[in-house]
Amino acid sequence: MPHLDQHNFSAPIEVHSFAALLFDMDGTIIDSTNAIIKHWHQIGKDIGVDPEVILATSHGRRSIDVLEILEPKLANWEYVCAAEGAIPKKWGHDAVEIPGSRSILESLEQVSAPWAIVTSGTQPLVTGWLEVMGLAHPKHLVSAEQVAKGKPDPACYKLGAERLGIKGDDVLVLEDAPAGVRAGIAAGYKVVALATTHTVQQLQEAGATWIVRDMRSVTMKNLDKKTGKVEVSIKDALVQ
Repeated sequence: MPHLDQHNFSAPIEVHSFAALLFDMDGTIIDSTNAIIKHWHQIGKDIGVDPEVILATSHGRRSIDVLEILEPKLANWEYVCAAEGAIPKKWGHDAVEIPGSRSILESLEQVSAPWAIVTSGTQPLVTGWLEVMGLAHPKHLVSAEQVAKGKPDPACYKLGAERLGIKGDDVLVLEDAPAGVRAGIAAGYKVVALATTHTVQQLQEAGATWIVRDMRSVTMKNLDKKTGKVEVSIKDALVQ
């Protein structure tokens, strides 16, 4: 967890309306860092690469893109989906919720607000975690194997909006990794960055619209039945 005490998270509350909310998964909804570390340690051992070298660049990126560089013969969806699908089964007890994530997902689901998960993880990984953690399942999920290029390429977030029937740029992305922040900004969307896994400086450099400590700063206020837009309150953001 980055050290946040030296930063001023006291920006006044802002309320904005969005046509849809797109959530990253790891570091945004859950923190499965310990499980992912064990996973990459296992793979590093299998392929003879120092796991610390892998972990230095793997967060927020698709496993297939990491393996393409380190061990191309394993860079295929059959291997990646099987390996990632096993993570929640093997190390499910190692994941924790990001504070505030459960309540915002439940509040969105209760009113059938438009939201989706857009992740660098595979579908077996994400659905495995949602089941293990007992979290709300989105009607739409964009996972690693569904796009030609992973984050920071904006294609995944654009696809998430498209699946929700959103044509404009009136979308809020919720992220924790610089690669994901860059993807959301490149798609033309506003981005709330959670300082759960990276430093405030890294998130600023990636171009985040708002930076908050965790998901407790983001709440759904209302769903406008006429416009279908979600009213979101953002509190205690970084004073920039």
